[in-house]
Amino acid sequence: MSYTRIDRISEEVRREVDAIIREELSDPRIGGTFSVTRAEVTGDLRFAKIYVSVLEEDRREPLIKALKNARGYIRHALGQRMIIRYTPELIFVSDNNIAYGVHIAQVLAETMKETEKHERPDETES
Repeated sequence: MSYTRIDRISEEVRREVDAIIREELSDPRIGGTFSVTRAEVTGDLRFAKIYVSVLEEDRREPLIKALKNARGYIRHALGQRMIIRYTPELIFVSDNNIAYGVHIAQVLAETMKETEKHERPDETES
């Protein structure tokens, strides 16, 4: 198998798992602003590490636990949606990239405000 095939399979797994979570699961712990950011399928198609990013800090842990509890159902649904030799075992991992990006954007916005405050008094005095 080439890397491009595994990459295509990984992206398809990511899309399908995201759709299954949003459309078929009715667990109340699954909600809020979340995204399945990526999937890494092993070369033998036995395992897939699914990265899930949750924007709200207080919802992160319950959502990951709910996904781990529903992994059998999600795997079964994935097997019905995809035609591949093996349906991989799913391993759900919390991904903090979106929350980190929001934090960096807030820090940059605050820095820009501070910079503008320091530049404005000099312009009015001239």
